[in-house]
Amino acid sequence: MKVPNFLLLLFLLSSSFYAQELPPIQNYSPDDYQGDNQNWMISQSSNNYMYIANNAGLIEYNGEGWTLYGSPNGTVIRSIKVIDDYVFTGCYMEFGYWKKDENGKLVYTSLVEKLDVPLIEDEQFWNILNFDDWVLFQSLDRIYIYNKKSENFEFIDAKTTRAKIFKIANTVYYQIINQGIYKIENGVGVLISDGEIAKNNVFVGAFGIEKSMRFLTEQGEFYRFENERFEKWEIAADKDLKSKTIYSSLQLRDGSFILGTISHGMYHIDQNGSLLRVIDKEAGLHNNTVLSVFEDVDSNVWLGLDNGISMINLNSPFREYIDFKGRLGDVYTAKVFQDRLYIGTNQGLFYKRLDSNGDFELIQNTNGQVWNLKIIGDALFCGHTDGTFLINGEEALKISDYPGTWDIKRIEGRENLLLQGNYSGLSILERKDGQWLFRNKIEGFDISSRFFEFLNGNTVMVNHEVKGVYTLELDPLFKKAVIKDSQQAYGFGTSLVTYGERLLYASNSENGVYAFNRNKREFKRDSLFSNIFFAEDDPVKGTLISDPNTASLWGFTNRNLIRVTPGRFNNIPRVTKIPISNAFRRNLGVIGFECLEYLNNGNYLIGASDGFSVLNLDRLNTKKYEVRISGVFNRSLDASQENQVPLFSQEAFDAKQNNFSISYNVPVYDKYTEVYYQYKLSGGYNNWSAWSKIPEISFNNLPHGSYTFSVRALIGNELSNNLASYSFTISTPWYLSVVAIMGYVLVVFIISIFVHKRYKSYYRKQREALVKENEKRNKQKKLRAERRLVQLKNDKLKLKIESKNRELAVSTMSLIKKNEFLNTIKEQLKDVKDAAKIKSVIKTIDRNINNEDDWKFFEDAFNNADKDFLKKIKNVHPELTSNDLRLCAYLRLNLSSKEIAPLLNISVRSVEVKRYRLRKKMDLSHENSLTDYILNL
Repeated sequence: MKVPNFLLLLFLLSSSFYAQELPPIQNYSPDDYQGDNQNWMISQSSNNYMYIANNAGLIEYNGEGWTLYGSPNGTVIRSIKVIDDYVFTGCYMEFGYWKKDENGKLVYTSLVEKLDVPLIEDEQFWNILNFDDWVLFQSLDRIYIYNKKSENFEFIDAKTTRAKIFKIANTVYYQIINQGIYKIENGVGVLISDGEIAKNNVFVGAFGIEKSMRFLTEQGEFYRFENERFEKWEIAADKDLKSKTIYSSLQLRDGSFILGTISHGMYHIDQNGSLLRVIDKEAGLHNNTVLSVFEDVDSNVWLGLDNGISMINLNSPFREYIDFKGRLGDVYTAKVFQDRLYIGTNQGLFYKRLDSNGDFELIQNTNGQVWNLKIIGDALFCGHTDGTFLINGEEALKISDYPGTWDIKRIEGRENLLLQGNYSGLSILERKDGQWLFRNKIEGFDISSRFFEFLNGNTVMVNHEVKGVYTLELDPLFKKAVIKDSQQAYGFGTSLVTYGERLLYASNSENGVYAFNRNKREFKRDSLFSNIFFAEDDPVKGTLISDPNTASLWGFTNRNLIRVTPGRFNNIPRVTKIPISNAFRRNLGVIGFECLEYLNNGNYLIGASDGFSVLNLDRLNTKKYEVRISGVFNRSLDASQENQVPLFSQEAFDAKQNNFSISYNVPVYDKYTEVYYQYKLSGGYNNWSAWSKIPEISFNNLPHGSYTFSVRALIGNELSNNLASYSFTISTPWYLSVVAIMGYVLVVFIISIFVHKRYKSYYRKQREALVKENEKRNKQKKLRAERRLVQLKNDKLKLKIESKNRELAVSTMSLIKKNEFLNTIKEQLKDVKDAAKIKSVIKTIDRNINNEDDWKFFEDAFNNADKDFLKKIKNVHPELTSNDLRLCAYLRLNLSSKEIAPLLNISVRSVEVKRYRLRKKMDLSHENSLTDYILNL
């Protein structure tokens, strides 16, 4: 599509103003496309994929990824042309075409075998041209003409040193060295010029301009061909092209020319012959030798280089000035003033004349940080870290030593005074006798004043990112300030700007824009501007920039440059979002110090850390794109390699092959436009994913069922025209088949019966065990009860025995006392002189002492206390007499001989004798105690 004349004129004008600002350039090295250095020819398919003839083979680029196909015979592919769905290529002794199979991979078919004549030895095919139903393959010896419909070949002998075929209007031209220029008619070559110019020059380009033709020689000279004569076309670029060797050329759709040179880069010449720009390695090209030139459908110019590939976005609204040498530093501000472009950086103030193609020059004495350039009236002021300068042409006059001038503003109603924001507060510049001079610092406020705006009259609002927002009242002489109010700060990235009649405060940390209510004297969140600049998915990073020249308010996000202008017919502002890349945003320098300055003619300068860009709003355009699925790969979980599957048919996969990788792309080649993708998998993941720049996704271990994968793209701010889809089915695994399920049911039934029986047996055993356990417990309880009863009986018997023992002891002691008493009486009676009467009494006493009744009573008591002792000892020692048994009973009671004597009515000595005799009868040794023996029996 031809560019409108007024846009072309604007483009030429802007180019003349900013000649060193070049269109965005993208470079691709051999490491990027995984091929060899040299790239001989470039073409594009109907789906916008790029194809490059490379030393290593055929390269395909879809905007996201590169694919290299090896040459059919291992030689260098020299030529390429995409026609419909066919990619025709030529190399050493071979030419043919590639076509995609059902998997989306290119498959090669040779056409050499269809020839009726053999190829010439060492023939290489350097050029391919499409003309109606014919495809022309050109070597340095012949032109082979292939009819796509009949698949027949014809050939023309055309020996040359540079294989160039030129298609102009409906005619194909070629050159034979030392013979002249030919055209092809009815399949044969017809000589149209054999003049000296045609025979002695090597033509590398031929173009149609209006009704005439222009031929370009490899020496960079243009010739007009009219009336079968060549005439030199004198152009303004002749002096620039002198001594340059042209290897490749192309006439763009806008009529201008691209000339690729050997060793000097690319020359861009308009259709009138004026040089528009030179792009070489120093200006950003990957290599200075341009082997091929191609213009794609979006008017991007692709250059096949001797080392790498370069792509130039000629139609981009951006132009770049990249400071490869690092002389400028970070750009903070810029202005066009008096036919010069001034830029202020962290290294000083630089300038260059608008009509100059030279580099920027440093203005003397301005070394250091430049914060601001301000045109006020007919003067250009420079806010510098060292103070304030007045700029006059190429000189800088320092008018203030007060350091750190952030900004300078007019004071309404006081044309001779200017208010400055400085590192340490506010200050005043005054014009006296036509000269601007520093007058005074405003006392009472010493806080850094980068952002300040007038509310009304002498009231000024100052924003400090850390300390907050202050409202100051200045005295009528602008010498003192009183703080009337202060509000909290919201951190770095805050800004205070005036947009129209509104005072706006923006905060990155709060993600919002606040408008100042002059009546209530407070900031209130403005929902409209907050939604514009702080959208949830893409908020502004940095400060808002107000441009009163165009009534615009600007903000930078990670993905867009947002511009707000007043509505035409209502109060709703118009919003323009200009896509930018993340790399572009990162290159803008320190967040909060973004530079966007209006220049002229719709051009805005955007400062960067390595130069600047110029944005031309008139060149903004919107293009629709389509997203495509470029590959589907499938593998089983235990497989190490993926298999590519057909793209255009629904396929059923085995249950084990349930791992998929799907790649997709949008063929966008604009440097500043990024593509984001969003996908969903109906039947599995039915919700759309988050936007991502990754052009592929993997799904692992998917369950059986039917699925439809869908993907869409966001190109800049525009959704793709379509949804790309791929449907597939994962078969039901054998273990879920009907037979398998019936088997499962049978197995479950058998297992259920088995389990039932086992459980029944288990519970029966449990019940029996429980009964046994209960019986055991009952028996234990019974035994415990019996033991308790026995214990109680034993305790009762023990008490009874103790009672009997007490009775025995009492009776024994009574007998002892009684006998002792009677013995005492008997002894006393022996002293009485009336012996007859006394003997009678003594006998009576002796009878009482030896009373058998007493012994019987004692024996009964003893047997109650110590049952069966007498029987036991009698059984052990049957020889014992009754008196011996009586002594044993007394000894059993552990009575001493003295206590026993009265009971036996004998002396103690007699008791000892009895004891001795008893020991003898019991046959006890001397060392054994008789008493212990009897006690232990």
